[in-house]
Amino acid sequence: MPTVSMKVNGKQVSADVAPNTLLVTFIRENLKLTGTHVGCDTSQCGACVVHVDGNSAKSCTMLAVQAEGAEITTIEGLASGGELHPMQKSFQENHGLQCGFCTTGMIMTAVDMVNKQNNLDDASIRKGLEGNICRCTGYQNIVKSVKAAAQEMGG
Repeated sequence: MPTVSMKVNGKQVSADVAPNTLLVTFIRENLKLTGTHVGCDTSQCGACVVHVDGNSAKSCTMLAVQAEGAEITTIEGLASGGELHPMQKSFQENHGLQCGFCTTGMIMTAVDMVNKQNNLDDASIRKGLEGNICRCTGYQNIVKSVKAAAQEMGG
């Protein structure tokens, strides 16, 4: 079995994995970071989104060995010093979640979107979240959450 090494949430990790181990499986089962979810097994829902070298990626479509040497951030790595990330706070304050299953992927996608774009409006937020599915809401409070966090983050 190959050994895979990467930095996850600022911590260097290494483990032997089967060559066909998905990154999401490595994160959840090897590292016990269960905030990253598997929602559809078809890469359509976005519940598994993490940041790989600063870019959002669906971890169910990537092998752990493909992340060799990469810097991975999961939802657990967004908070800093016990303080929630502005996007996490905004989802909480603006009721951008219901059951919470899709929330981690939505937040990770939204953080990447805000980091890359300025002056986000409702249409651009909805377009940016297209690869993330929420089965509980009408997305209005999700869009509101992203918009409020974007203002705080300077995006």
